[in-house]
Order: sequence, then structure tokens, then C-alpha cells
Amino acid sequence: MNVNKVFLAGNLTRDPELSYTPNQTAVCSFGLAVNRRWKGSDGQQRDETCFVDCTAFGNLGTNINKYCGRGKPLFVEGRLNFESWTAKDGTKRSKHKVIVESFQFLPDGQKTTDSGEDNRSLGDINEDGAPYNQGPSDEIPF
Repeated sequence: MNVNKVFLAGNLTRDPELSYTPNQTAVCSFGLAVNRRWKGSDGQQRDETCFVDCTAFGNLGTNINKYCGRGKPLFVEGRLNFESWTAKDGTKRSKHKVIVESFQFLPDGQKTTDSGEDNRSLGDINEDGAPYNQGPSDEIPF
């Protein structure tokens, strides 16, 4: 059995870049910074940031491009993809990136509503760009 599944929650490192394939499929590229905090053996708190390149296709890509920007928090679910190429100087280069299969908008440092509910599920979008829930379809709240 093989499993290739990635879950990341972080902040966009730059505004999404939207382009289109020759057959007019939307392609959205963006960076995600994921932070980790822990205490070292000396008791000092340590911080580490992992920068991840992500790509979303179709309606997922157009929605991320439309509603997200640098600094916005985002939860993505996807798969790892390995890319390799030869650079202009002839060296071989490679990297992993995440192909986004679904995402959720995360609160932008806002508190939950008075009822104690938060708004995360309101922005759930699947691979086809359709909301998982059947809430209002004309707006995607943050």
C-alpha cells in the first residue's frame, strides 16, 4: 500500500500567482510558511519555519488566487510531487512541492463567534472548487 498525503497549516509567503495551461486550466502557485515551536534540551524555546511551494489547479486555484494574499492563513490538503530539471548553468536541480487537492480558509487572528462556533468549515472547498457544506454559495466568508 502507498500513501502520499500532506496536511499543512500556515501563512502565504507571497500573493498567489495565477496562470493558465494551453487548454485554459487555471494554475495557482503560492508559497506557504509553516512554523514549529519547541523547547531545546537547554530549556530555551526554539522556532523553525518550513517554506513549502504549493500548486492548485482549476477552481481551487482560482479561489485561492481570488480570496488569499500574502500573510493569510490557509490549511491545505494535498500530495507531494517531485520535480527535477536542468538549470541554465547545466546543474541538475530538484524539489518537492505540494499539489493542493482541497483547502480551508483559516481565521485571520479573529476570535470565534459569540456562540462558540468558528468559521473554518464555511470556507471548505473540495478539488472541484465546490463547497463541502451547503452554505451560501455566492460568498466565501473568512
